[in-house]
Amino acid sequence: MTTCSEIDRDRTPARGILISFYVTSIIFNVCLIAQLLTVGVAYFNNPAWWNIHVWLVRGYGGLSLVLLGWSFVAPFSRRIRNLATSLPVLLGLQFASIHLKSPLHLEILHPLIGFTLLYVSSSLVHHISRTFSPTNNHNHQI
Repeated sequence: MTTCSEIDRDRTPARGILISFYVTSIIFNVCLIAQLLTVGVAYFNNPAWWNIHVWLVRGYGGLSLVLLGWSFVAPFSRRIRNLATSLPVLLGLQFASIHLKSPLHLEILHPLIGFTLLYVSSSLVHHISRTFSPTNNHNHQI
């Protein structure tokens, strides 16, 4: 016979992983928002803010790989895995669009990829937050 404490103990690691993944995705999203704000300040007010813009992506870029790894280790849904997978891909495209010079001027895609990255990151946070909803009845997949 299974007692309530045994059931709670079985769900605790999954809940801990969920909360950690959620917090990490929020931190990633906040860093993206901060980076977007620093671009505005650098472009319209003070060019010294470009250094902060670059420092931010170097600081939080690794979180995309952490989220990617976590999404495949833990029992997350396919949607969450796809969103987590697209984060490092989009960051790679961001890097390529600004650093690789070509006659096609791909750097024009840099802000578009950035906004796509913000959309995907916000969607990831939103989908994870829905798992905390009391109406959510998913027991096997988060």
